[in-house]
Amino acid sequence: MNIVGLRKPGQNLAAPRPGGGTVAAALLTVGLLLTGCTVTSGPGTPTTTATLAPGAFSTLDDAGVEQIKASRTARLDMSSGTLEKAAVNVEASANFGPEINTRGDGKINLTIVGPTGDVTGKTDRIRFNSGKTRTDFSEVTYFLTTDSREEFYGLIRDGVERYGIDKESAENWISSTESDPGDRSDFSITSGYATGLGVNYDLRYDGSKTTQVIIVHVSPAA
Repeated sequence: MNIVGLRKPGQNLAAPRPGGGTVAAALLTVGLLLTGCTVTSGPGTPTTTATLAPGAFSTLDDAGVEQIKASRTARLDMSSGTLEKAAVNVEASANFGPEINTRGDGKINLTIVGPTGDVTGKTDRIRFNSGKTRTDFSEVTYFLTTDSREEFYGLIRDGVERYGIDKESAENWISSTESDPGDRSDFSITSGYATGLGVNYDLRYDGSKTTQVIIVHVSPAA
């Protein structure tokens, strides 16, 4: 004998069970947690954001550069006094490392760990110089920008305090510029070595423009 269930008036047998949507959402959440994905809520496809593990250092291969751009964080290990190509996954024969450029997308929080202190800054452009016969990079260069003279002077004085950049040279340049703020000047301040690395501030000042630039050159320990 076949038993046929009776349908109540107005009942839709195809309708989902109460709580079914909640169960499905919970299962999806558990699955994502197990795979380590970070989901951004809202319409569209879930996205995964690359992050640098605490205490880890960045690499300069394709994956490392993409991680730097995605996380807006770069951490380089020069605690030994040098940045070795092999340590950042760059070929030994490379003359240069990658140029990392995030202009228009936000600035990178850069940290260079030196033998006796850190070099830090917010930048949207980082470059790496070397040579075919070197196993390390001869220089890491990054760009600092400001939108006011006061902020520009503040960055220069910060470099004096933190990195040992020559104070007299810096203050003389600031005084000269304050007396003629509309002038234009390219000036390299004597390097400082307080972090165990050479840090040089190469000033690019143009009083007719709003944005001013400091090109920071970080070189291996002498």
